[in-house]
Amino acid sequence: MSGKPDLALEADDLVTDPMIQFRRWFEDAEAEGIHLANAVALATADASGDPAARHVLIRGFDDRGFVFYTNLESRKARHLAENPRAAFALLWKELDRQVSVTGDVERTTEDESDAYFETRPREARIGAWASRQSTVIESRDELMTRFMQLDSEYPGENIPRPAFWGGYRIVPDTVEFWQARAFRLHDRFRYTRDDGEPTGWRVERLSP
Repeated sequence: MSGKPDLALEADDLVTDPMIQFRRWFEDAEAEGIHLANAVALATADASGDPAARHVLIRGFDDRGFVFYTNLESRKARHLAENPRAAFALLWKELDRQVSVTGDVERTTEDESDAYFETRPREARIGAWASRQSTVIESRDELMTRFMQLDSEYPGENIPRPAFWGGYRIVPDTVEFWQARAFRLHDRFRYTRDDGEPTGWRVERLSP
């Protein structure tokens, strides 16, 4: 717990759609000035169930799910090709809040990937070409040499998106909201996708 007041999270505080609830909390995090409020710990597993986790940045979210971008030949991409499921957790410690998500994963469209790639700084676009993510390299010099070669090959701003770079969308089937409380008796609510519910989601309070 932080030194902040003991803030409660009650069922009446929640909206029926977890993506709208997430947006509200995300806007609170941005208003708080939290650095990299969109950084999440993403977990994947291969076909045998061998897991891995790393931090990525959520670059968009709407009623379809949460989007991140990466090298499509990376370890996470290989996992998702074998086992298209993922989970992520994020912590906004300044607000004593956490959000956890699980769901199926699908590729974004080529147009979506192109549109986001064009928003990246030029150096980041060059870097996407230079890095064969998750592969073994001999030294940083090897990486920087490739970066400089590509920097010369693409001298302007017109840098195409590599075919091996794109986006994924996590389509949530559970979204959990966690608010820290005194004595570690935290408030936890889990949304579970349920077509039998009028809203499409079942909401339950969980023991901390």
